[in-house]
Amino acid sequence: MASKTLPKNIVFAMLLSAVAVSIFLSIFYFQYQSLANSIVQAGARQHDASVADVFERESTEQVTQISEAILGIEDQENAELIRSTIADSVANNPTLSGIYVRLPNGIELNEGQVGNRELFHGAQWTPDNLYLSANLPLTGSSPGLLVCNFSLATVRSDSESFTNNLYAQESVQLRSSITWISITTLATLVLGGLVIRFIVKAQTRRIRELKYQAERISDADFGEPLTVKHDDELGELAAMFNLMRERLQATTISRDYVDRVLASMNDAIVITTAEGIISRVNQATLQLLGYEEAELIGCSIEFIVDQKAGKKLRIDAPPGAPLEAFLISNRGESIPVSYTGSVISGGGNDDRVYAAQNITERRKAEQRIRYLARIDALTKVPNRMQFQHLLQRAIARAKRSQRQIALMYIDVDHFKEINDTFGHLAGDATLETVADRLRAALPAKTVIGRLAGDEFAVIVEELDTDDDGSNIDKLSRAVLDRLADPFYVQGHEVFMTASMGIGKYPEDAPNVIDLIRNADAALYHSKKNGGNIFSYYSPEMNEAAVERLMTKSKLKRAFERDELLVHYQPKYNIKTGEVIGAEALVRWELPDRGLVLPSDFIPIAEDSNLIIEIGEWVLDRVCEDFRRWQRSVESPGRISVNLSLKQLRQPNFISRISSILRSYELSPTSLELEITETTLMEDPVRTIKLLDELYSLGLYLAIDDFGTGYSSLSALQQFPINTLKIDKSFVRDAAVNADDATIVGTIIHMGRSLKMDVVAEGVENEAQLNFLQTLDCTYVQGLLFGEPMNSDSYLNLLLAQADGTDTYRALFA
Repeated sequence: MASKTLPKNIVFAMLLSAVAVSIFLSIFYFQYQSLANSIVQAGARQHDASVADVFERESTEQVTQISEAILGIEDQENAELIRSTIADSVANNPTLSGIYVRLPNGIELNEGQVGNRELFHGAQWTPDNLYLSANLPLTGSSPGLLVCNFSLATVRSDSESFTNNLYAQESVQLRSSITWISITTLATLVLGGLVIRFIVKAQTRRIRELKYQAERISDADFGEPLTVKHDDELGELAAMFNLMRERLQATTISRDYVDRVLASMNDAIVITTAEGIISRVNQATLQLLGYEEAELIGCSIEFIVDQKAGKKLRIDAPPGAPLEAFLISNRGESIPVSYTGSVISGGGNDDRVYAAQNITERRKAEQRIRYLARIDALTKVPNRMQFQHLLQRAIARAKRSQRQIALMYIDVDHFKEINDTFGHLAGDATLETVADRLRAALPAKTVIGRLAGDEFAVIVEELDTDDDGSNIDKLSRAVLDRLADPFYVQGHEVFMTASMGIGKYPEDAPNVIDLIRNADAALYHSKKNGGNIFSYYSPEMNEAAVERLMTKSKLKRAFERDELLVHYQPKYNIKTGEVIGAEALVRWELPDRGLVLPSDFIPIAEDSNLIIEIGEWVLDRVCEDFRRWQRSVESPGRISVNLSLKQLRQPNFISRISSILRSYELSPTSLELEITETTLMEDPVRTIKLLDELYSLGLYLAIDDFGTGYSSLSALQQFPINTLKIDKSFVRDAAVNADDATIVGTIIHMGRSLKMDVVAEGVENEAQLNFLQTLDCTYVQGLLFGEPMNSDSYLNLLLAQADGTDTYRALFA
């Protein structure tokens, strides 16, 4: 009975075990199948996305090649050549099903099968095809259109093959696992049933954990790492899941942080590959150019660079020296930008990063200042500085062509009487009339300039070397006759005449300065002889040249005879009237001539290199006076000293200044060095280096005569400048002339925006002071507060200010 029961029990037990094993195997199978399907589907989707991305990039490259091939056709209106080109492209590209081209003249060309022709620019996927389109900047009023149809048969075939392969591998793995488990189960069915059951449950739990972790990672929820207790395949898979979780978590956090940083930047950021393909842009770039992100990603950087207006973007700019270029918006507008470029090295990629700022407003301000600085605001003709520049160019052209030019120097006779009789507004109207009549009387390409006040000059070019002067005589007489025509001022008929002096190149002078000087001498001769005539220059007219030579020889002995003096012109705080310092001005006292102003001998010193000795002597004397002032007053203010270009060119210039300051035990902050705008722009690279060294010593730096040179705002930002000094030529009429007021206001606003102090020079009346007080000007100086004074007088002024007995403070009330 027992023997019969035992087999039954064994059979029953085996059946129960078989049922249990079947149940366990089924559970394992379904759990395994679910996880495997998830992994296979995830891998298939990832593979499909990768294949589609590669296919789109390759297709985009083919579109670019086709576009370049079409653009490379010389006769862009030859439809047959374009049709042949696109036919070859379809024949040579297996994936290319068709091409559609619409030329600017409306002609449509079609090769192969093209379904969607209404794309503007971009890509469109359909179940069977990829459509790519691009604009063709062919000759015409509007761009052409290129649409390419790419078959997705190979992509679908590859995707299906990859998916089938994954399922095949999964099936092989499943069969192997089931076979192994079945054999093991049958071998240990009786003795290891419980063990098998435990193992199955444990494996199922671990698989569930893996599946749960995979689901959380797919939802970007990284959770906690899996516990790896066994060194088997599931353990290795769990370890791989942990490693993948750590890497994805680090990558996601880093990428999100970078995205937030880029999105928060006001500068437009464009990241490209080493080949110049845009891979990333920030929100500021999209706002600047008006594109969507998808329209820029994958395009060449040249797509947004206007190379007709500027140059290509560079990455080799010196540190701290931004370059300028032009970008093109989606509306076709050219946008000027200031940018820097750099290379991101590492990881096998040399990506490039460009950071750009819109400088449209800055360029408008530059153009406005440049125009106001070069063009006379009243008559709208070149001012003296610009006229001299144009005369220099005319001389260069005449030298190359071996021809003559004539310079007419014109001055209105008795102009002061018009001002005194009818007022300055009538005088301004007279000057405008002179400019208009000169334009009417002279040939179209003749250059006219206003040199000063009622003085005008005219350049007459293309004169033959054998010209007997009859043409100039006729033109000069015609000009004077036209100027002599009566005109009306405030309802009164006014008669005006003018005098003219004529100098010729190369007969009378070889350069700009001498030619103007000699024409001026001829003008003086005309006025001396009654006016309303013209005179040609002759050497006898220019006795000033002899005087210049005598002055030059005397200047060389000025140091030996102790004839040089230093006077100080105080500078006042425009809000409080307090003396905050002074400008050191060199004077030359000749026994037989009296006081000689710098304008009479500084140019001579510049020519003879004596300016180096004079500049060092002035600096030494200023330090000596400052040291003496400190014994009587707590703070003598900051003293400004002018520097010349030749001083800056001295190799030991920095060491000499440091030595003088140490010898008098003065703080460098006691001095301010003034450099003219022209000197700054002579050699900007070297000048910036020198000024940085001076600034690092503690010296203050100022731009003198600002507005009369050619510096740009982008260059100005690179100099370590503390102060801008507005040239007195702008201040003189600022209170009564709207254009001069605009120039002064613009310079003050620009200087204060750059966190600089602004000093207005040449303040000579209260109207000018009151006008400047309405602006944000910092300091003023000029003859309104007295003549420049010697060292003792300046000390007395400081003492009077300390005692409250100074007299000029009432002007600022």
